[in-house]
Amino acid sequence: MGENNNNGMNTKDFFIGTLIGGFVGAAAALLFAPKSGKELRHDINEQAKVAKEFTADWTNTAVEKGNQIATSAKEGTTNFARSVSDQSNTLLEKVKDLATSVRKDMAELTESADSLTDDLEGISEEIAASVKKEVEDLQRSVEELVREVEEKEKNKE
Repeated sequence: MGENNNNGMNTKDFFIGTLIGGFVGAAAALLFAPKSGKELRHDINEQAKVAKEFTADWTNTAVEKGNQIATSAKEGTTNFARSVSDQSNTLLEKVKDLATSVRKDMAELTESADSLTDDLEGISEEIAASVKKEVEDLQRSVEELVREVEEKEKNKE
């Protein structure tokens, strides 16, 4: 692709115009030159050879530039693919490390929860036993109080 200049015309368009202009100018010069038919045919033949060589040179140049661009594009895409692959592998490793860390933390939390549950079960049994004992003591105290009140009532009578 050609580069744009300030007038909006690119290099490719300029060369195509120059080539066409050269052919038209050469043809006009041959047709308007005072020469014999044999000389004119010889000159046209020579100009055709020059045009053929010029076209072959342009074709070779275009093929070389195309190959250079293709090689450059291939190298660029290969480097880009390698970079993306490397970054993907790095990201994958980070995700694996994070997953391992989360699993470890979950195992530790589960172990802590199990330990806390065991501790709470022991404490709740102790509390239940203590409450039961307090209730029994309270019942005894109430029964004794009732007996005392009943005795006092009997003694009053």
